Amino acid sequence: MATVQKNEEAGVRLHAKALVAMTFVSLSSFQYGLDFGVIGGLQAMIGFLKVFGEPPSEALPKWNISSERQQLISSLMVLGAFVSSSSAGFTSRWAGRRLSLWIACALVFVSTAIMQATVDIGGLYAGRLILGLANGLLMTHAQLYITEVLPARFRGLGISAFAFWIAFGSFVGNFIDYGTADRPDRSSYIIPLGTVHIIPGILSIALFFLPESPRWLAARGQTAQAEKSLTWLRPGPANWSVAAELAEMEAALAAEAQLNSSIGFMDLFRHPVDRRRSAIAILGLTTQAASGAMFLISYGTYFFSMADVGDAFTNSCILTGIGVAGLVVSNLIITRWGYRRPMMMSGFLLCGLAQLIIAVVYTVEPGTEKTGKVIVGISVIYIVAYNCLISPYAWLSGWLTTFTAPYFINPDSLNWGPKYGYIWAPSCFITAIWVYFYLPEAKDRTLEQIDEMFEARVPARKFRGYQCTGSHAAAEKEKEADMPHATHEEGDGASSTTKQHVVADAKV
Repeated sequence: MATVQKNEEAGVRLHAKALVAMTFVSLSSFQYGLDFGVIGGLQAMIGFLKVFGEPPSEALPKWNISSERQQLISSLMVLGAFVSSSSAGFTSRWAGRRLSLWIACALVFVSTAIMQATVDIGGLYAGRLILGLANGLLMTHAQLYITEVLPARFRGLGISAFAFWIAFGSFVGNFIDYGTADRPDRSSYIIPLGTVHIIPGILSIALFFLPESPRWLAARGQTAQAEKSLTWLRPGPANWSVAAELAEMEAALAAEAQLNSSIGFMDLFRHPVDRRRSAIAILGLTTQAASGAMFLISYGTYFFSMADVGDAFTNSCILTGIGVAGLVVSNLIITRWGYRRPMMMSGFLLCGLAQLIIAVVYTVEPGTEKTGKVIVGISVIYIVAYNCLISPYAWLSGWLTTFTAPYFINPDSLNWGPKYGYIWAPSCFITAIWVYFYLPEAKDRTLEQIDEMFEARVPARKFRGYQCTGSHAAAEKEKEADMPHATHEEGDGASSTTKQHVVADAKV
């Protein structure tokens, strides 16, 4: 017992290798955020518009890009990510985590090189689609790798790091655009695109030194290699847990295989409790897209440029920088106190209010300096509120938002500009109401306790204060009393990962 307590106290040191592996692999999301930041600024660069855009005219006395090209440039990447992430079940099962990440890095290199070399819009479209395929693989397999190599106590940290790198990557992308925007030739966008090579290069090298996921190896029956991988990830005095963790992993995989043989896709909707779970999972994935943030992420710099609200590149850098700070604060709050439901509800309400104010102000006084200051100021509130929306988003809903936005904001189409907020304000308000009535708070709850609350049909707003008294809760209390704290945490984590994989496999 003394050894267990000592290991718990020195947990970060003992799991340093696993945390290093998590850090390198989580950089995948930095590349994804970097791409969004870079591509959003390119569409407002003169050097880029001279190649792919339209010259000034009497109708619009500034360089512009057609809405059709604009929507394809941004949305093809998201569409490619949707396709590759939807087919990730195959690569996840047969290629493994490391090989899938290597393939994704290779696709990033190819796609970015195409976009740097081409002066044809078709080549640019092809590059964006291939980059989307790469990003879908990167984001999917990086998250799988992180959850499978980290012990349970650090998985929350891994997911938080993953989200942070996206926001920070977007900030860096906007800052790079700011530094090259004034160049009058193709170098204005070729240089920012070149930076997209950096993270895949680092990750490709790092993967030579990182082990394969022990869970994937165990699932393939490669027990010796799985034990070797776990030994690397849990070095030194922590090795006492490797044999137990591997045995639990194999038992969980056997149970998962048995479960997979007896369930089908329609079982997700057959029982009222399962329908409720499935509805929460599916609609929860779309909540971030419902905020309307994808249009500001994808077209932020262009949006500011067309709305005449100061220097577009400076404003984008300010907003993304504040967004990074807001994300750090929200992650600290979530990790320490929870409050996911209140933060999401307040985030959506603030996002909706900010969108409405921007639209109304621009409707009353379009194009004035006063309106520009209000739009920038309210956009700051919007970005901070957006970072309270911690749920992941679905690729398909993100693609739909990105694809349709140019029709509303481009001067060649509806030319709504900031009035586009009229579309997303009610969407935010409706989603906030949905969160209140349907999205439960599950912080510090075991999967067994969550099962009990779903079976008891506890309303979502009462999950946080509900006292579990059934067999699940009794079993958990007995386990806590009889087992060392470190082993219990590892056990809960393995159980959670197993069930997550069953659901993921069922969806695939």
